[in-house]
Amino acid sequence: MVNKTLFQTLRGALTPAANTTNAEGASAYALSPRHQLAQLAATGCLSQTFYASAETELAEVLALAAQVDAEFVAKTAVYARQAGHMKDMPALLLATLATRDVPLMVQAFGAVIDSGKMLRHWVQILRSGVTGRQSLGSRPKKLVQRWLLNASEAQLLHASVGTAPSLADVVKMVHPKPDEAWRAAWFAWLIGKPHDEAALPPVTRAFEQYKRAALSGDAAAVAALPLPAVPFQMLTALPLDSAQWVRIAAQGSWQMVRQNLNTFARHGVFAQPGMAAQIAGLLRDPQAVARAQVLPYQLLAAYHHTESGVPGEVREALQDAMALALAQVPALSGRVVVCPDVSGSMASAVTGHRQGATSAVRCIDVAALVAAALVRRNPQTRVLPFEENVVSLALDPQDSVMTNAAKLAAIGGGGTNVSAPLALLNRERAAVDLVVIVSDNESWIDRQRHGATETQRQWAALKARCPKAKLVCIDLQPRTTTQVVDSADVMNIGGFSDAVFGAMGRFVAGETDAAHWVAEIDKVVIASQ
Repeated sequence: MVNKTLFQTLRGALTPAANTTNAEGASAYALSPRHQLAQLAATGCLSQTFYASAETELAEVLALAAQVDAEFVAKTAVYARQAGHMKDMPALLLATLATRDVPLMVQAFGAVIDSGKMLRHWVQILRSGVTGRQSLGSRPKKLVQRWLLNASEAQLLHASVGTAPSLADVVKMVHPKPDEAWRAAWFAWLIGKPHDEAALPPVTRAFEQYKRAALSGDAAAVAALPLPAVPFQMLTALPLDSAQWVRIAAQGSWQMVRQNLNTFARHGVFAQPGMAAQIAGLLRDPQAVARAQVLPYQLLAAYHHTESGVPGEVREALQDAMALALAQVPALSGRVVVCPDVSGSMASAVTGHRQGATSAVRCIDVAALVAAALVRRNPQTRVLPFEENVVSLALDPQDSVMTNAAKLAAIGGGGTNVSAPLALLNRERAAVDLVVIVSDNESWIDRQRHGATETQRQWAALKARCPKAKLVCIDLQPRTTTQVVDSADVMNIGGFSDAVFGAMGRFVAGETDAAHWVAEIDKVVIASQ
């Protein structure tokens, strides 16, 4: 009798054999080099993750960047920054072009280095030597000089907050030669050289006056001065009372306010009449949310980590902001199933572990957020959380995204079996139009010794029953394999920004070609500088 373990009958297209193994040593499919680079760029933060060290991730990125064409490297850097809102990865990819294609680096520079913080990151990566040089070189140096000589006072002040390197270090490295008197005085002020205070631009000059008054201890003199519009970190280094904290909160940017709600509570800001309503109004302002480019998971973190001193109306405003941040969640027709991975490995920080900079948001939180957002936008969506098996859990589509995400994230534990929800749907012979799997993609409970992965097998069986069905696999961690190969009806995508929803919506609507996500990156236009 023939061995049915080896020769199972599957209706539908032939299932391709796995051609590699994943981090758990189980069978998997290797993504193409371009897709691998896109995956790492959209999810990697060059930090320790559950399955890889920061050093391993860096080595993989550098190897892939050298393997694919330079134009795709540049487009990936722009996409990762503009759509994925990543920081280190876009700067790293741009830095690799400094030794490979300088004209292309110049073209992509403005779209990637869009803030002083990004400038400092890029300079540090270049001078570290990891991309092949230990100095900036003439063209990168000119790009840095150009940024410094064209930045506004506000941009320069924001860039001056931070170290390794500091903006003062950068100025000393590239020696910009400004034509404007105010800029020359500002650079001298920044690096501690003698300067004419009267020549400083208005905000910096106001800060110096305010700082002298604050350090003198003269409360009346401080109160008589307007609060300078500098980054709040420059003010918090001074001795401040609750009235000054109120003024800081009232003038804060959207992101600054979101990040400091607990700080405001501890310094008595919300005790002042009207301040809770004012801050809540800012947080739920549609234009402010759009300008802030807030990631949905950052709002989830802010909501869950607000302390008891933060008023309820402010917490509710964070929920309103979440609805705005998830505007790209598509309205999907048909029978939709979303499958968040709740296994043990999903408890790792979504941006990896780094001393002093580890996010409190876990992969499971982001997977739960994606599932809850789809349920909120598409109330008929079925949710199948999985670990080794599918976990039974009912969500109310009328509940907020925050509430449903918390319910899902509270499950957790067990091994990873990405095929489990597909197997359940096949056992039920359920009719399905779209399946969305959100995972770290490191399936091992369902490992196979030969042939296709079990997830690929189960998908082939589902497609035989539901020929129009589509599958979206969202990978939240920086690895380079998948459990189901790309095809006309399968999209593998990485990332945890709202750009994932937009790409998914276009795929489901049939607006993208066979290359799917990589094609999204190929559409990036790099404008001439």
